Amino acid sequence: MPHYVSAGSMPHKRHTQFRKPDGSLYAEQLFSTEGFSSDYSLLYHCHPPTRIIRTEAPYDVMPNIAEEKMLKHRSFEGFKIQPHADFLKSRVPVLVNNDCHIVLAAPSHSLKDYFYKNADADEMLFVHEGSGKLLTQYGELSFAYGDYLVIPRGCIYQLHFDGDINRLFIVESFSPIRYPKRYVSKWGQLLEHSPYCERDIRTPQQLNTVDEKGDFLIKTKKKGRMYHIHYGHHPFDVIGWDGCCYPFAFSIHDFEPITGRVHQPPPVHQTFEGNNFVVCSFVPRLFDYHPLSIPAPYNHSNIDSDELLYYVDGDFMSRKNVTRGMITLHPGGIPHGPHPGSVEKSIGAKETKELAVMVDTFHPLQLTIEALAIENEGYTMSWAE
Repeated sequence: MPHYVSAGSMPHKRHTQFRKPDGSLYAEQLFSTEGFSSDYSLLYHCHPPTRIIRTEAPYDVMPNIAEEKMLKHRSFEGFKIQPHADFLKSRVPVLVNNDCHIVLAAPSHSLKDYFYKNADADEMLFVHEGSGKLLTQYGELSFAYGDYLVIPRGCIYQLHFDGDINRLFIVESFSPIRYPKRYVSKWGQLLEHSPYCERDIRTPQQLNTVDEKGDFLIKTKKKGRMYHIHYGHHPFDVIGWDGCCYPFAFSIHDFEPITGRVHQPPPVHQTFEGNNFVVCSFVPRLFDYHPLSIPAPYNHSNIDSDELLYYVDGDFMSRKNVTRGMITLHPGGIPHGPHPGSVEKSIGAKETKELAVMVDTFHPLQLTIEALAIENEGYTMSWAE
């Protein structure tokens, strides 16, 4: 991300000799997700991060596409995804396209037996249930209910949970996840009209250098295949780092809603963006204050985007029969809006306690076989009188 962070020890000048107490050199590594032309960090390892000692045959982890074309509203019960002890096996892709994958996960155990690296995609993990720590080469990030964890592609990590009840809503992005352009100055600072600022962004803390030899497995996903790569030194052997490319956390509870006299359009809720998609946060807020305002959202046509809403908590006045962890999908091409009776019912309401994450994609999403298994049948007819 744009602002500069440093931790631990490093030489005065980049790309110069940096020696250990015994006189041998630390190993410098440039980390970037867009070659040498964008944000980057420099990490200093006790040992070269290249010492592979063995590999295993890769296996396929591509999503199982069930439907490629659809033009009807859909709904899915996200909490029907069953818990799994293994972090990677707990991750279930439900809606995918060439820009991003939407994944649900219910890991019941911490990731401690191996490390994970997504070499294809930045990851945004929204923590619906659970708490713990994200461990990376950059240090630790504590997380809890309502946190977004944004992890650059190629970042090696482990998730340590405090308990066995954990629910994650995950977006895998095949482009960098960034702050919306309209929120930042040309120099990268979050502007005054942004609904959050740098004070709300939590960066890695407590850099812990692990200088150990052994057999350390990093499961690495690349082009729909999982590779098991064993290294001879612990990957968290970083003595210091600095730069602008690193994992960070942001709480949905720190998002400051933008309100007005009449109903505000969805872009006021935007939180992050990637190539051909945006992420929005719907948080508790006061309703519109025009004397004739209608708090319920107006009917709208998503001609050029699919709208996915992940329901977290609270009461949603525009939808009936909403459950925690539910996903609704309103595809581009046909209009959608409040359920019958919701508009009149909303008039006079002063505030909402709803909490949700929205992902709008500008290319159609495809359903996986696993999504069909948790679908609410008949949702498309729920607007019928």
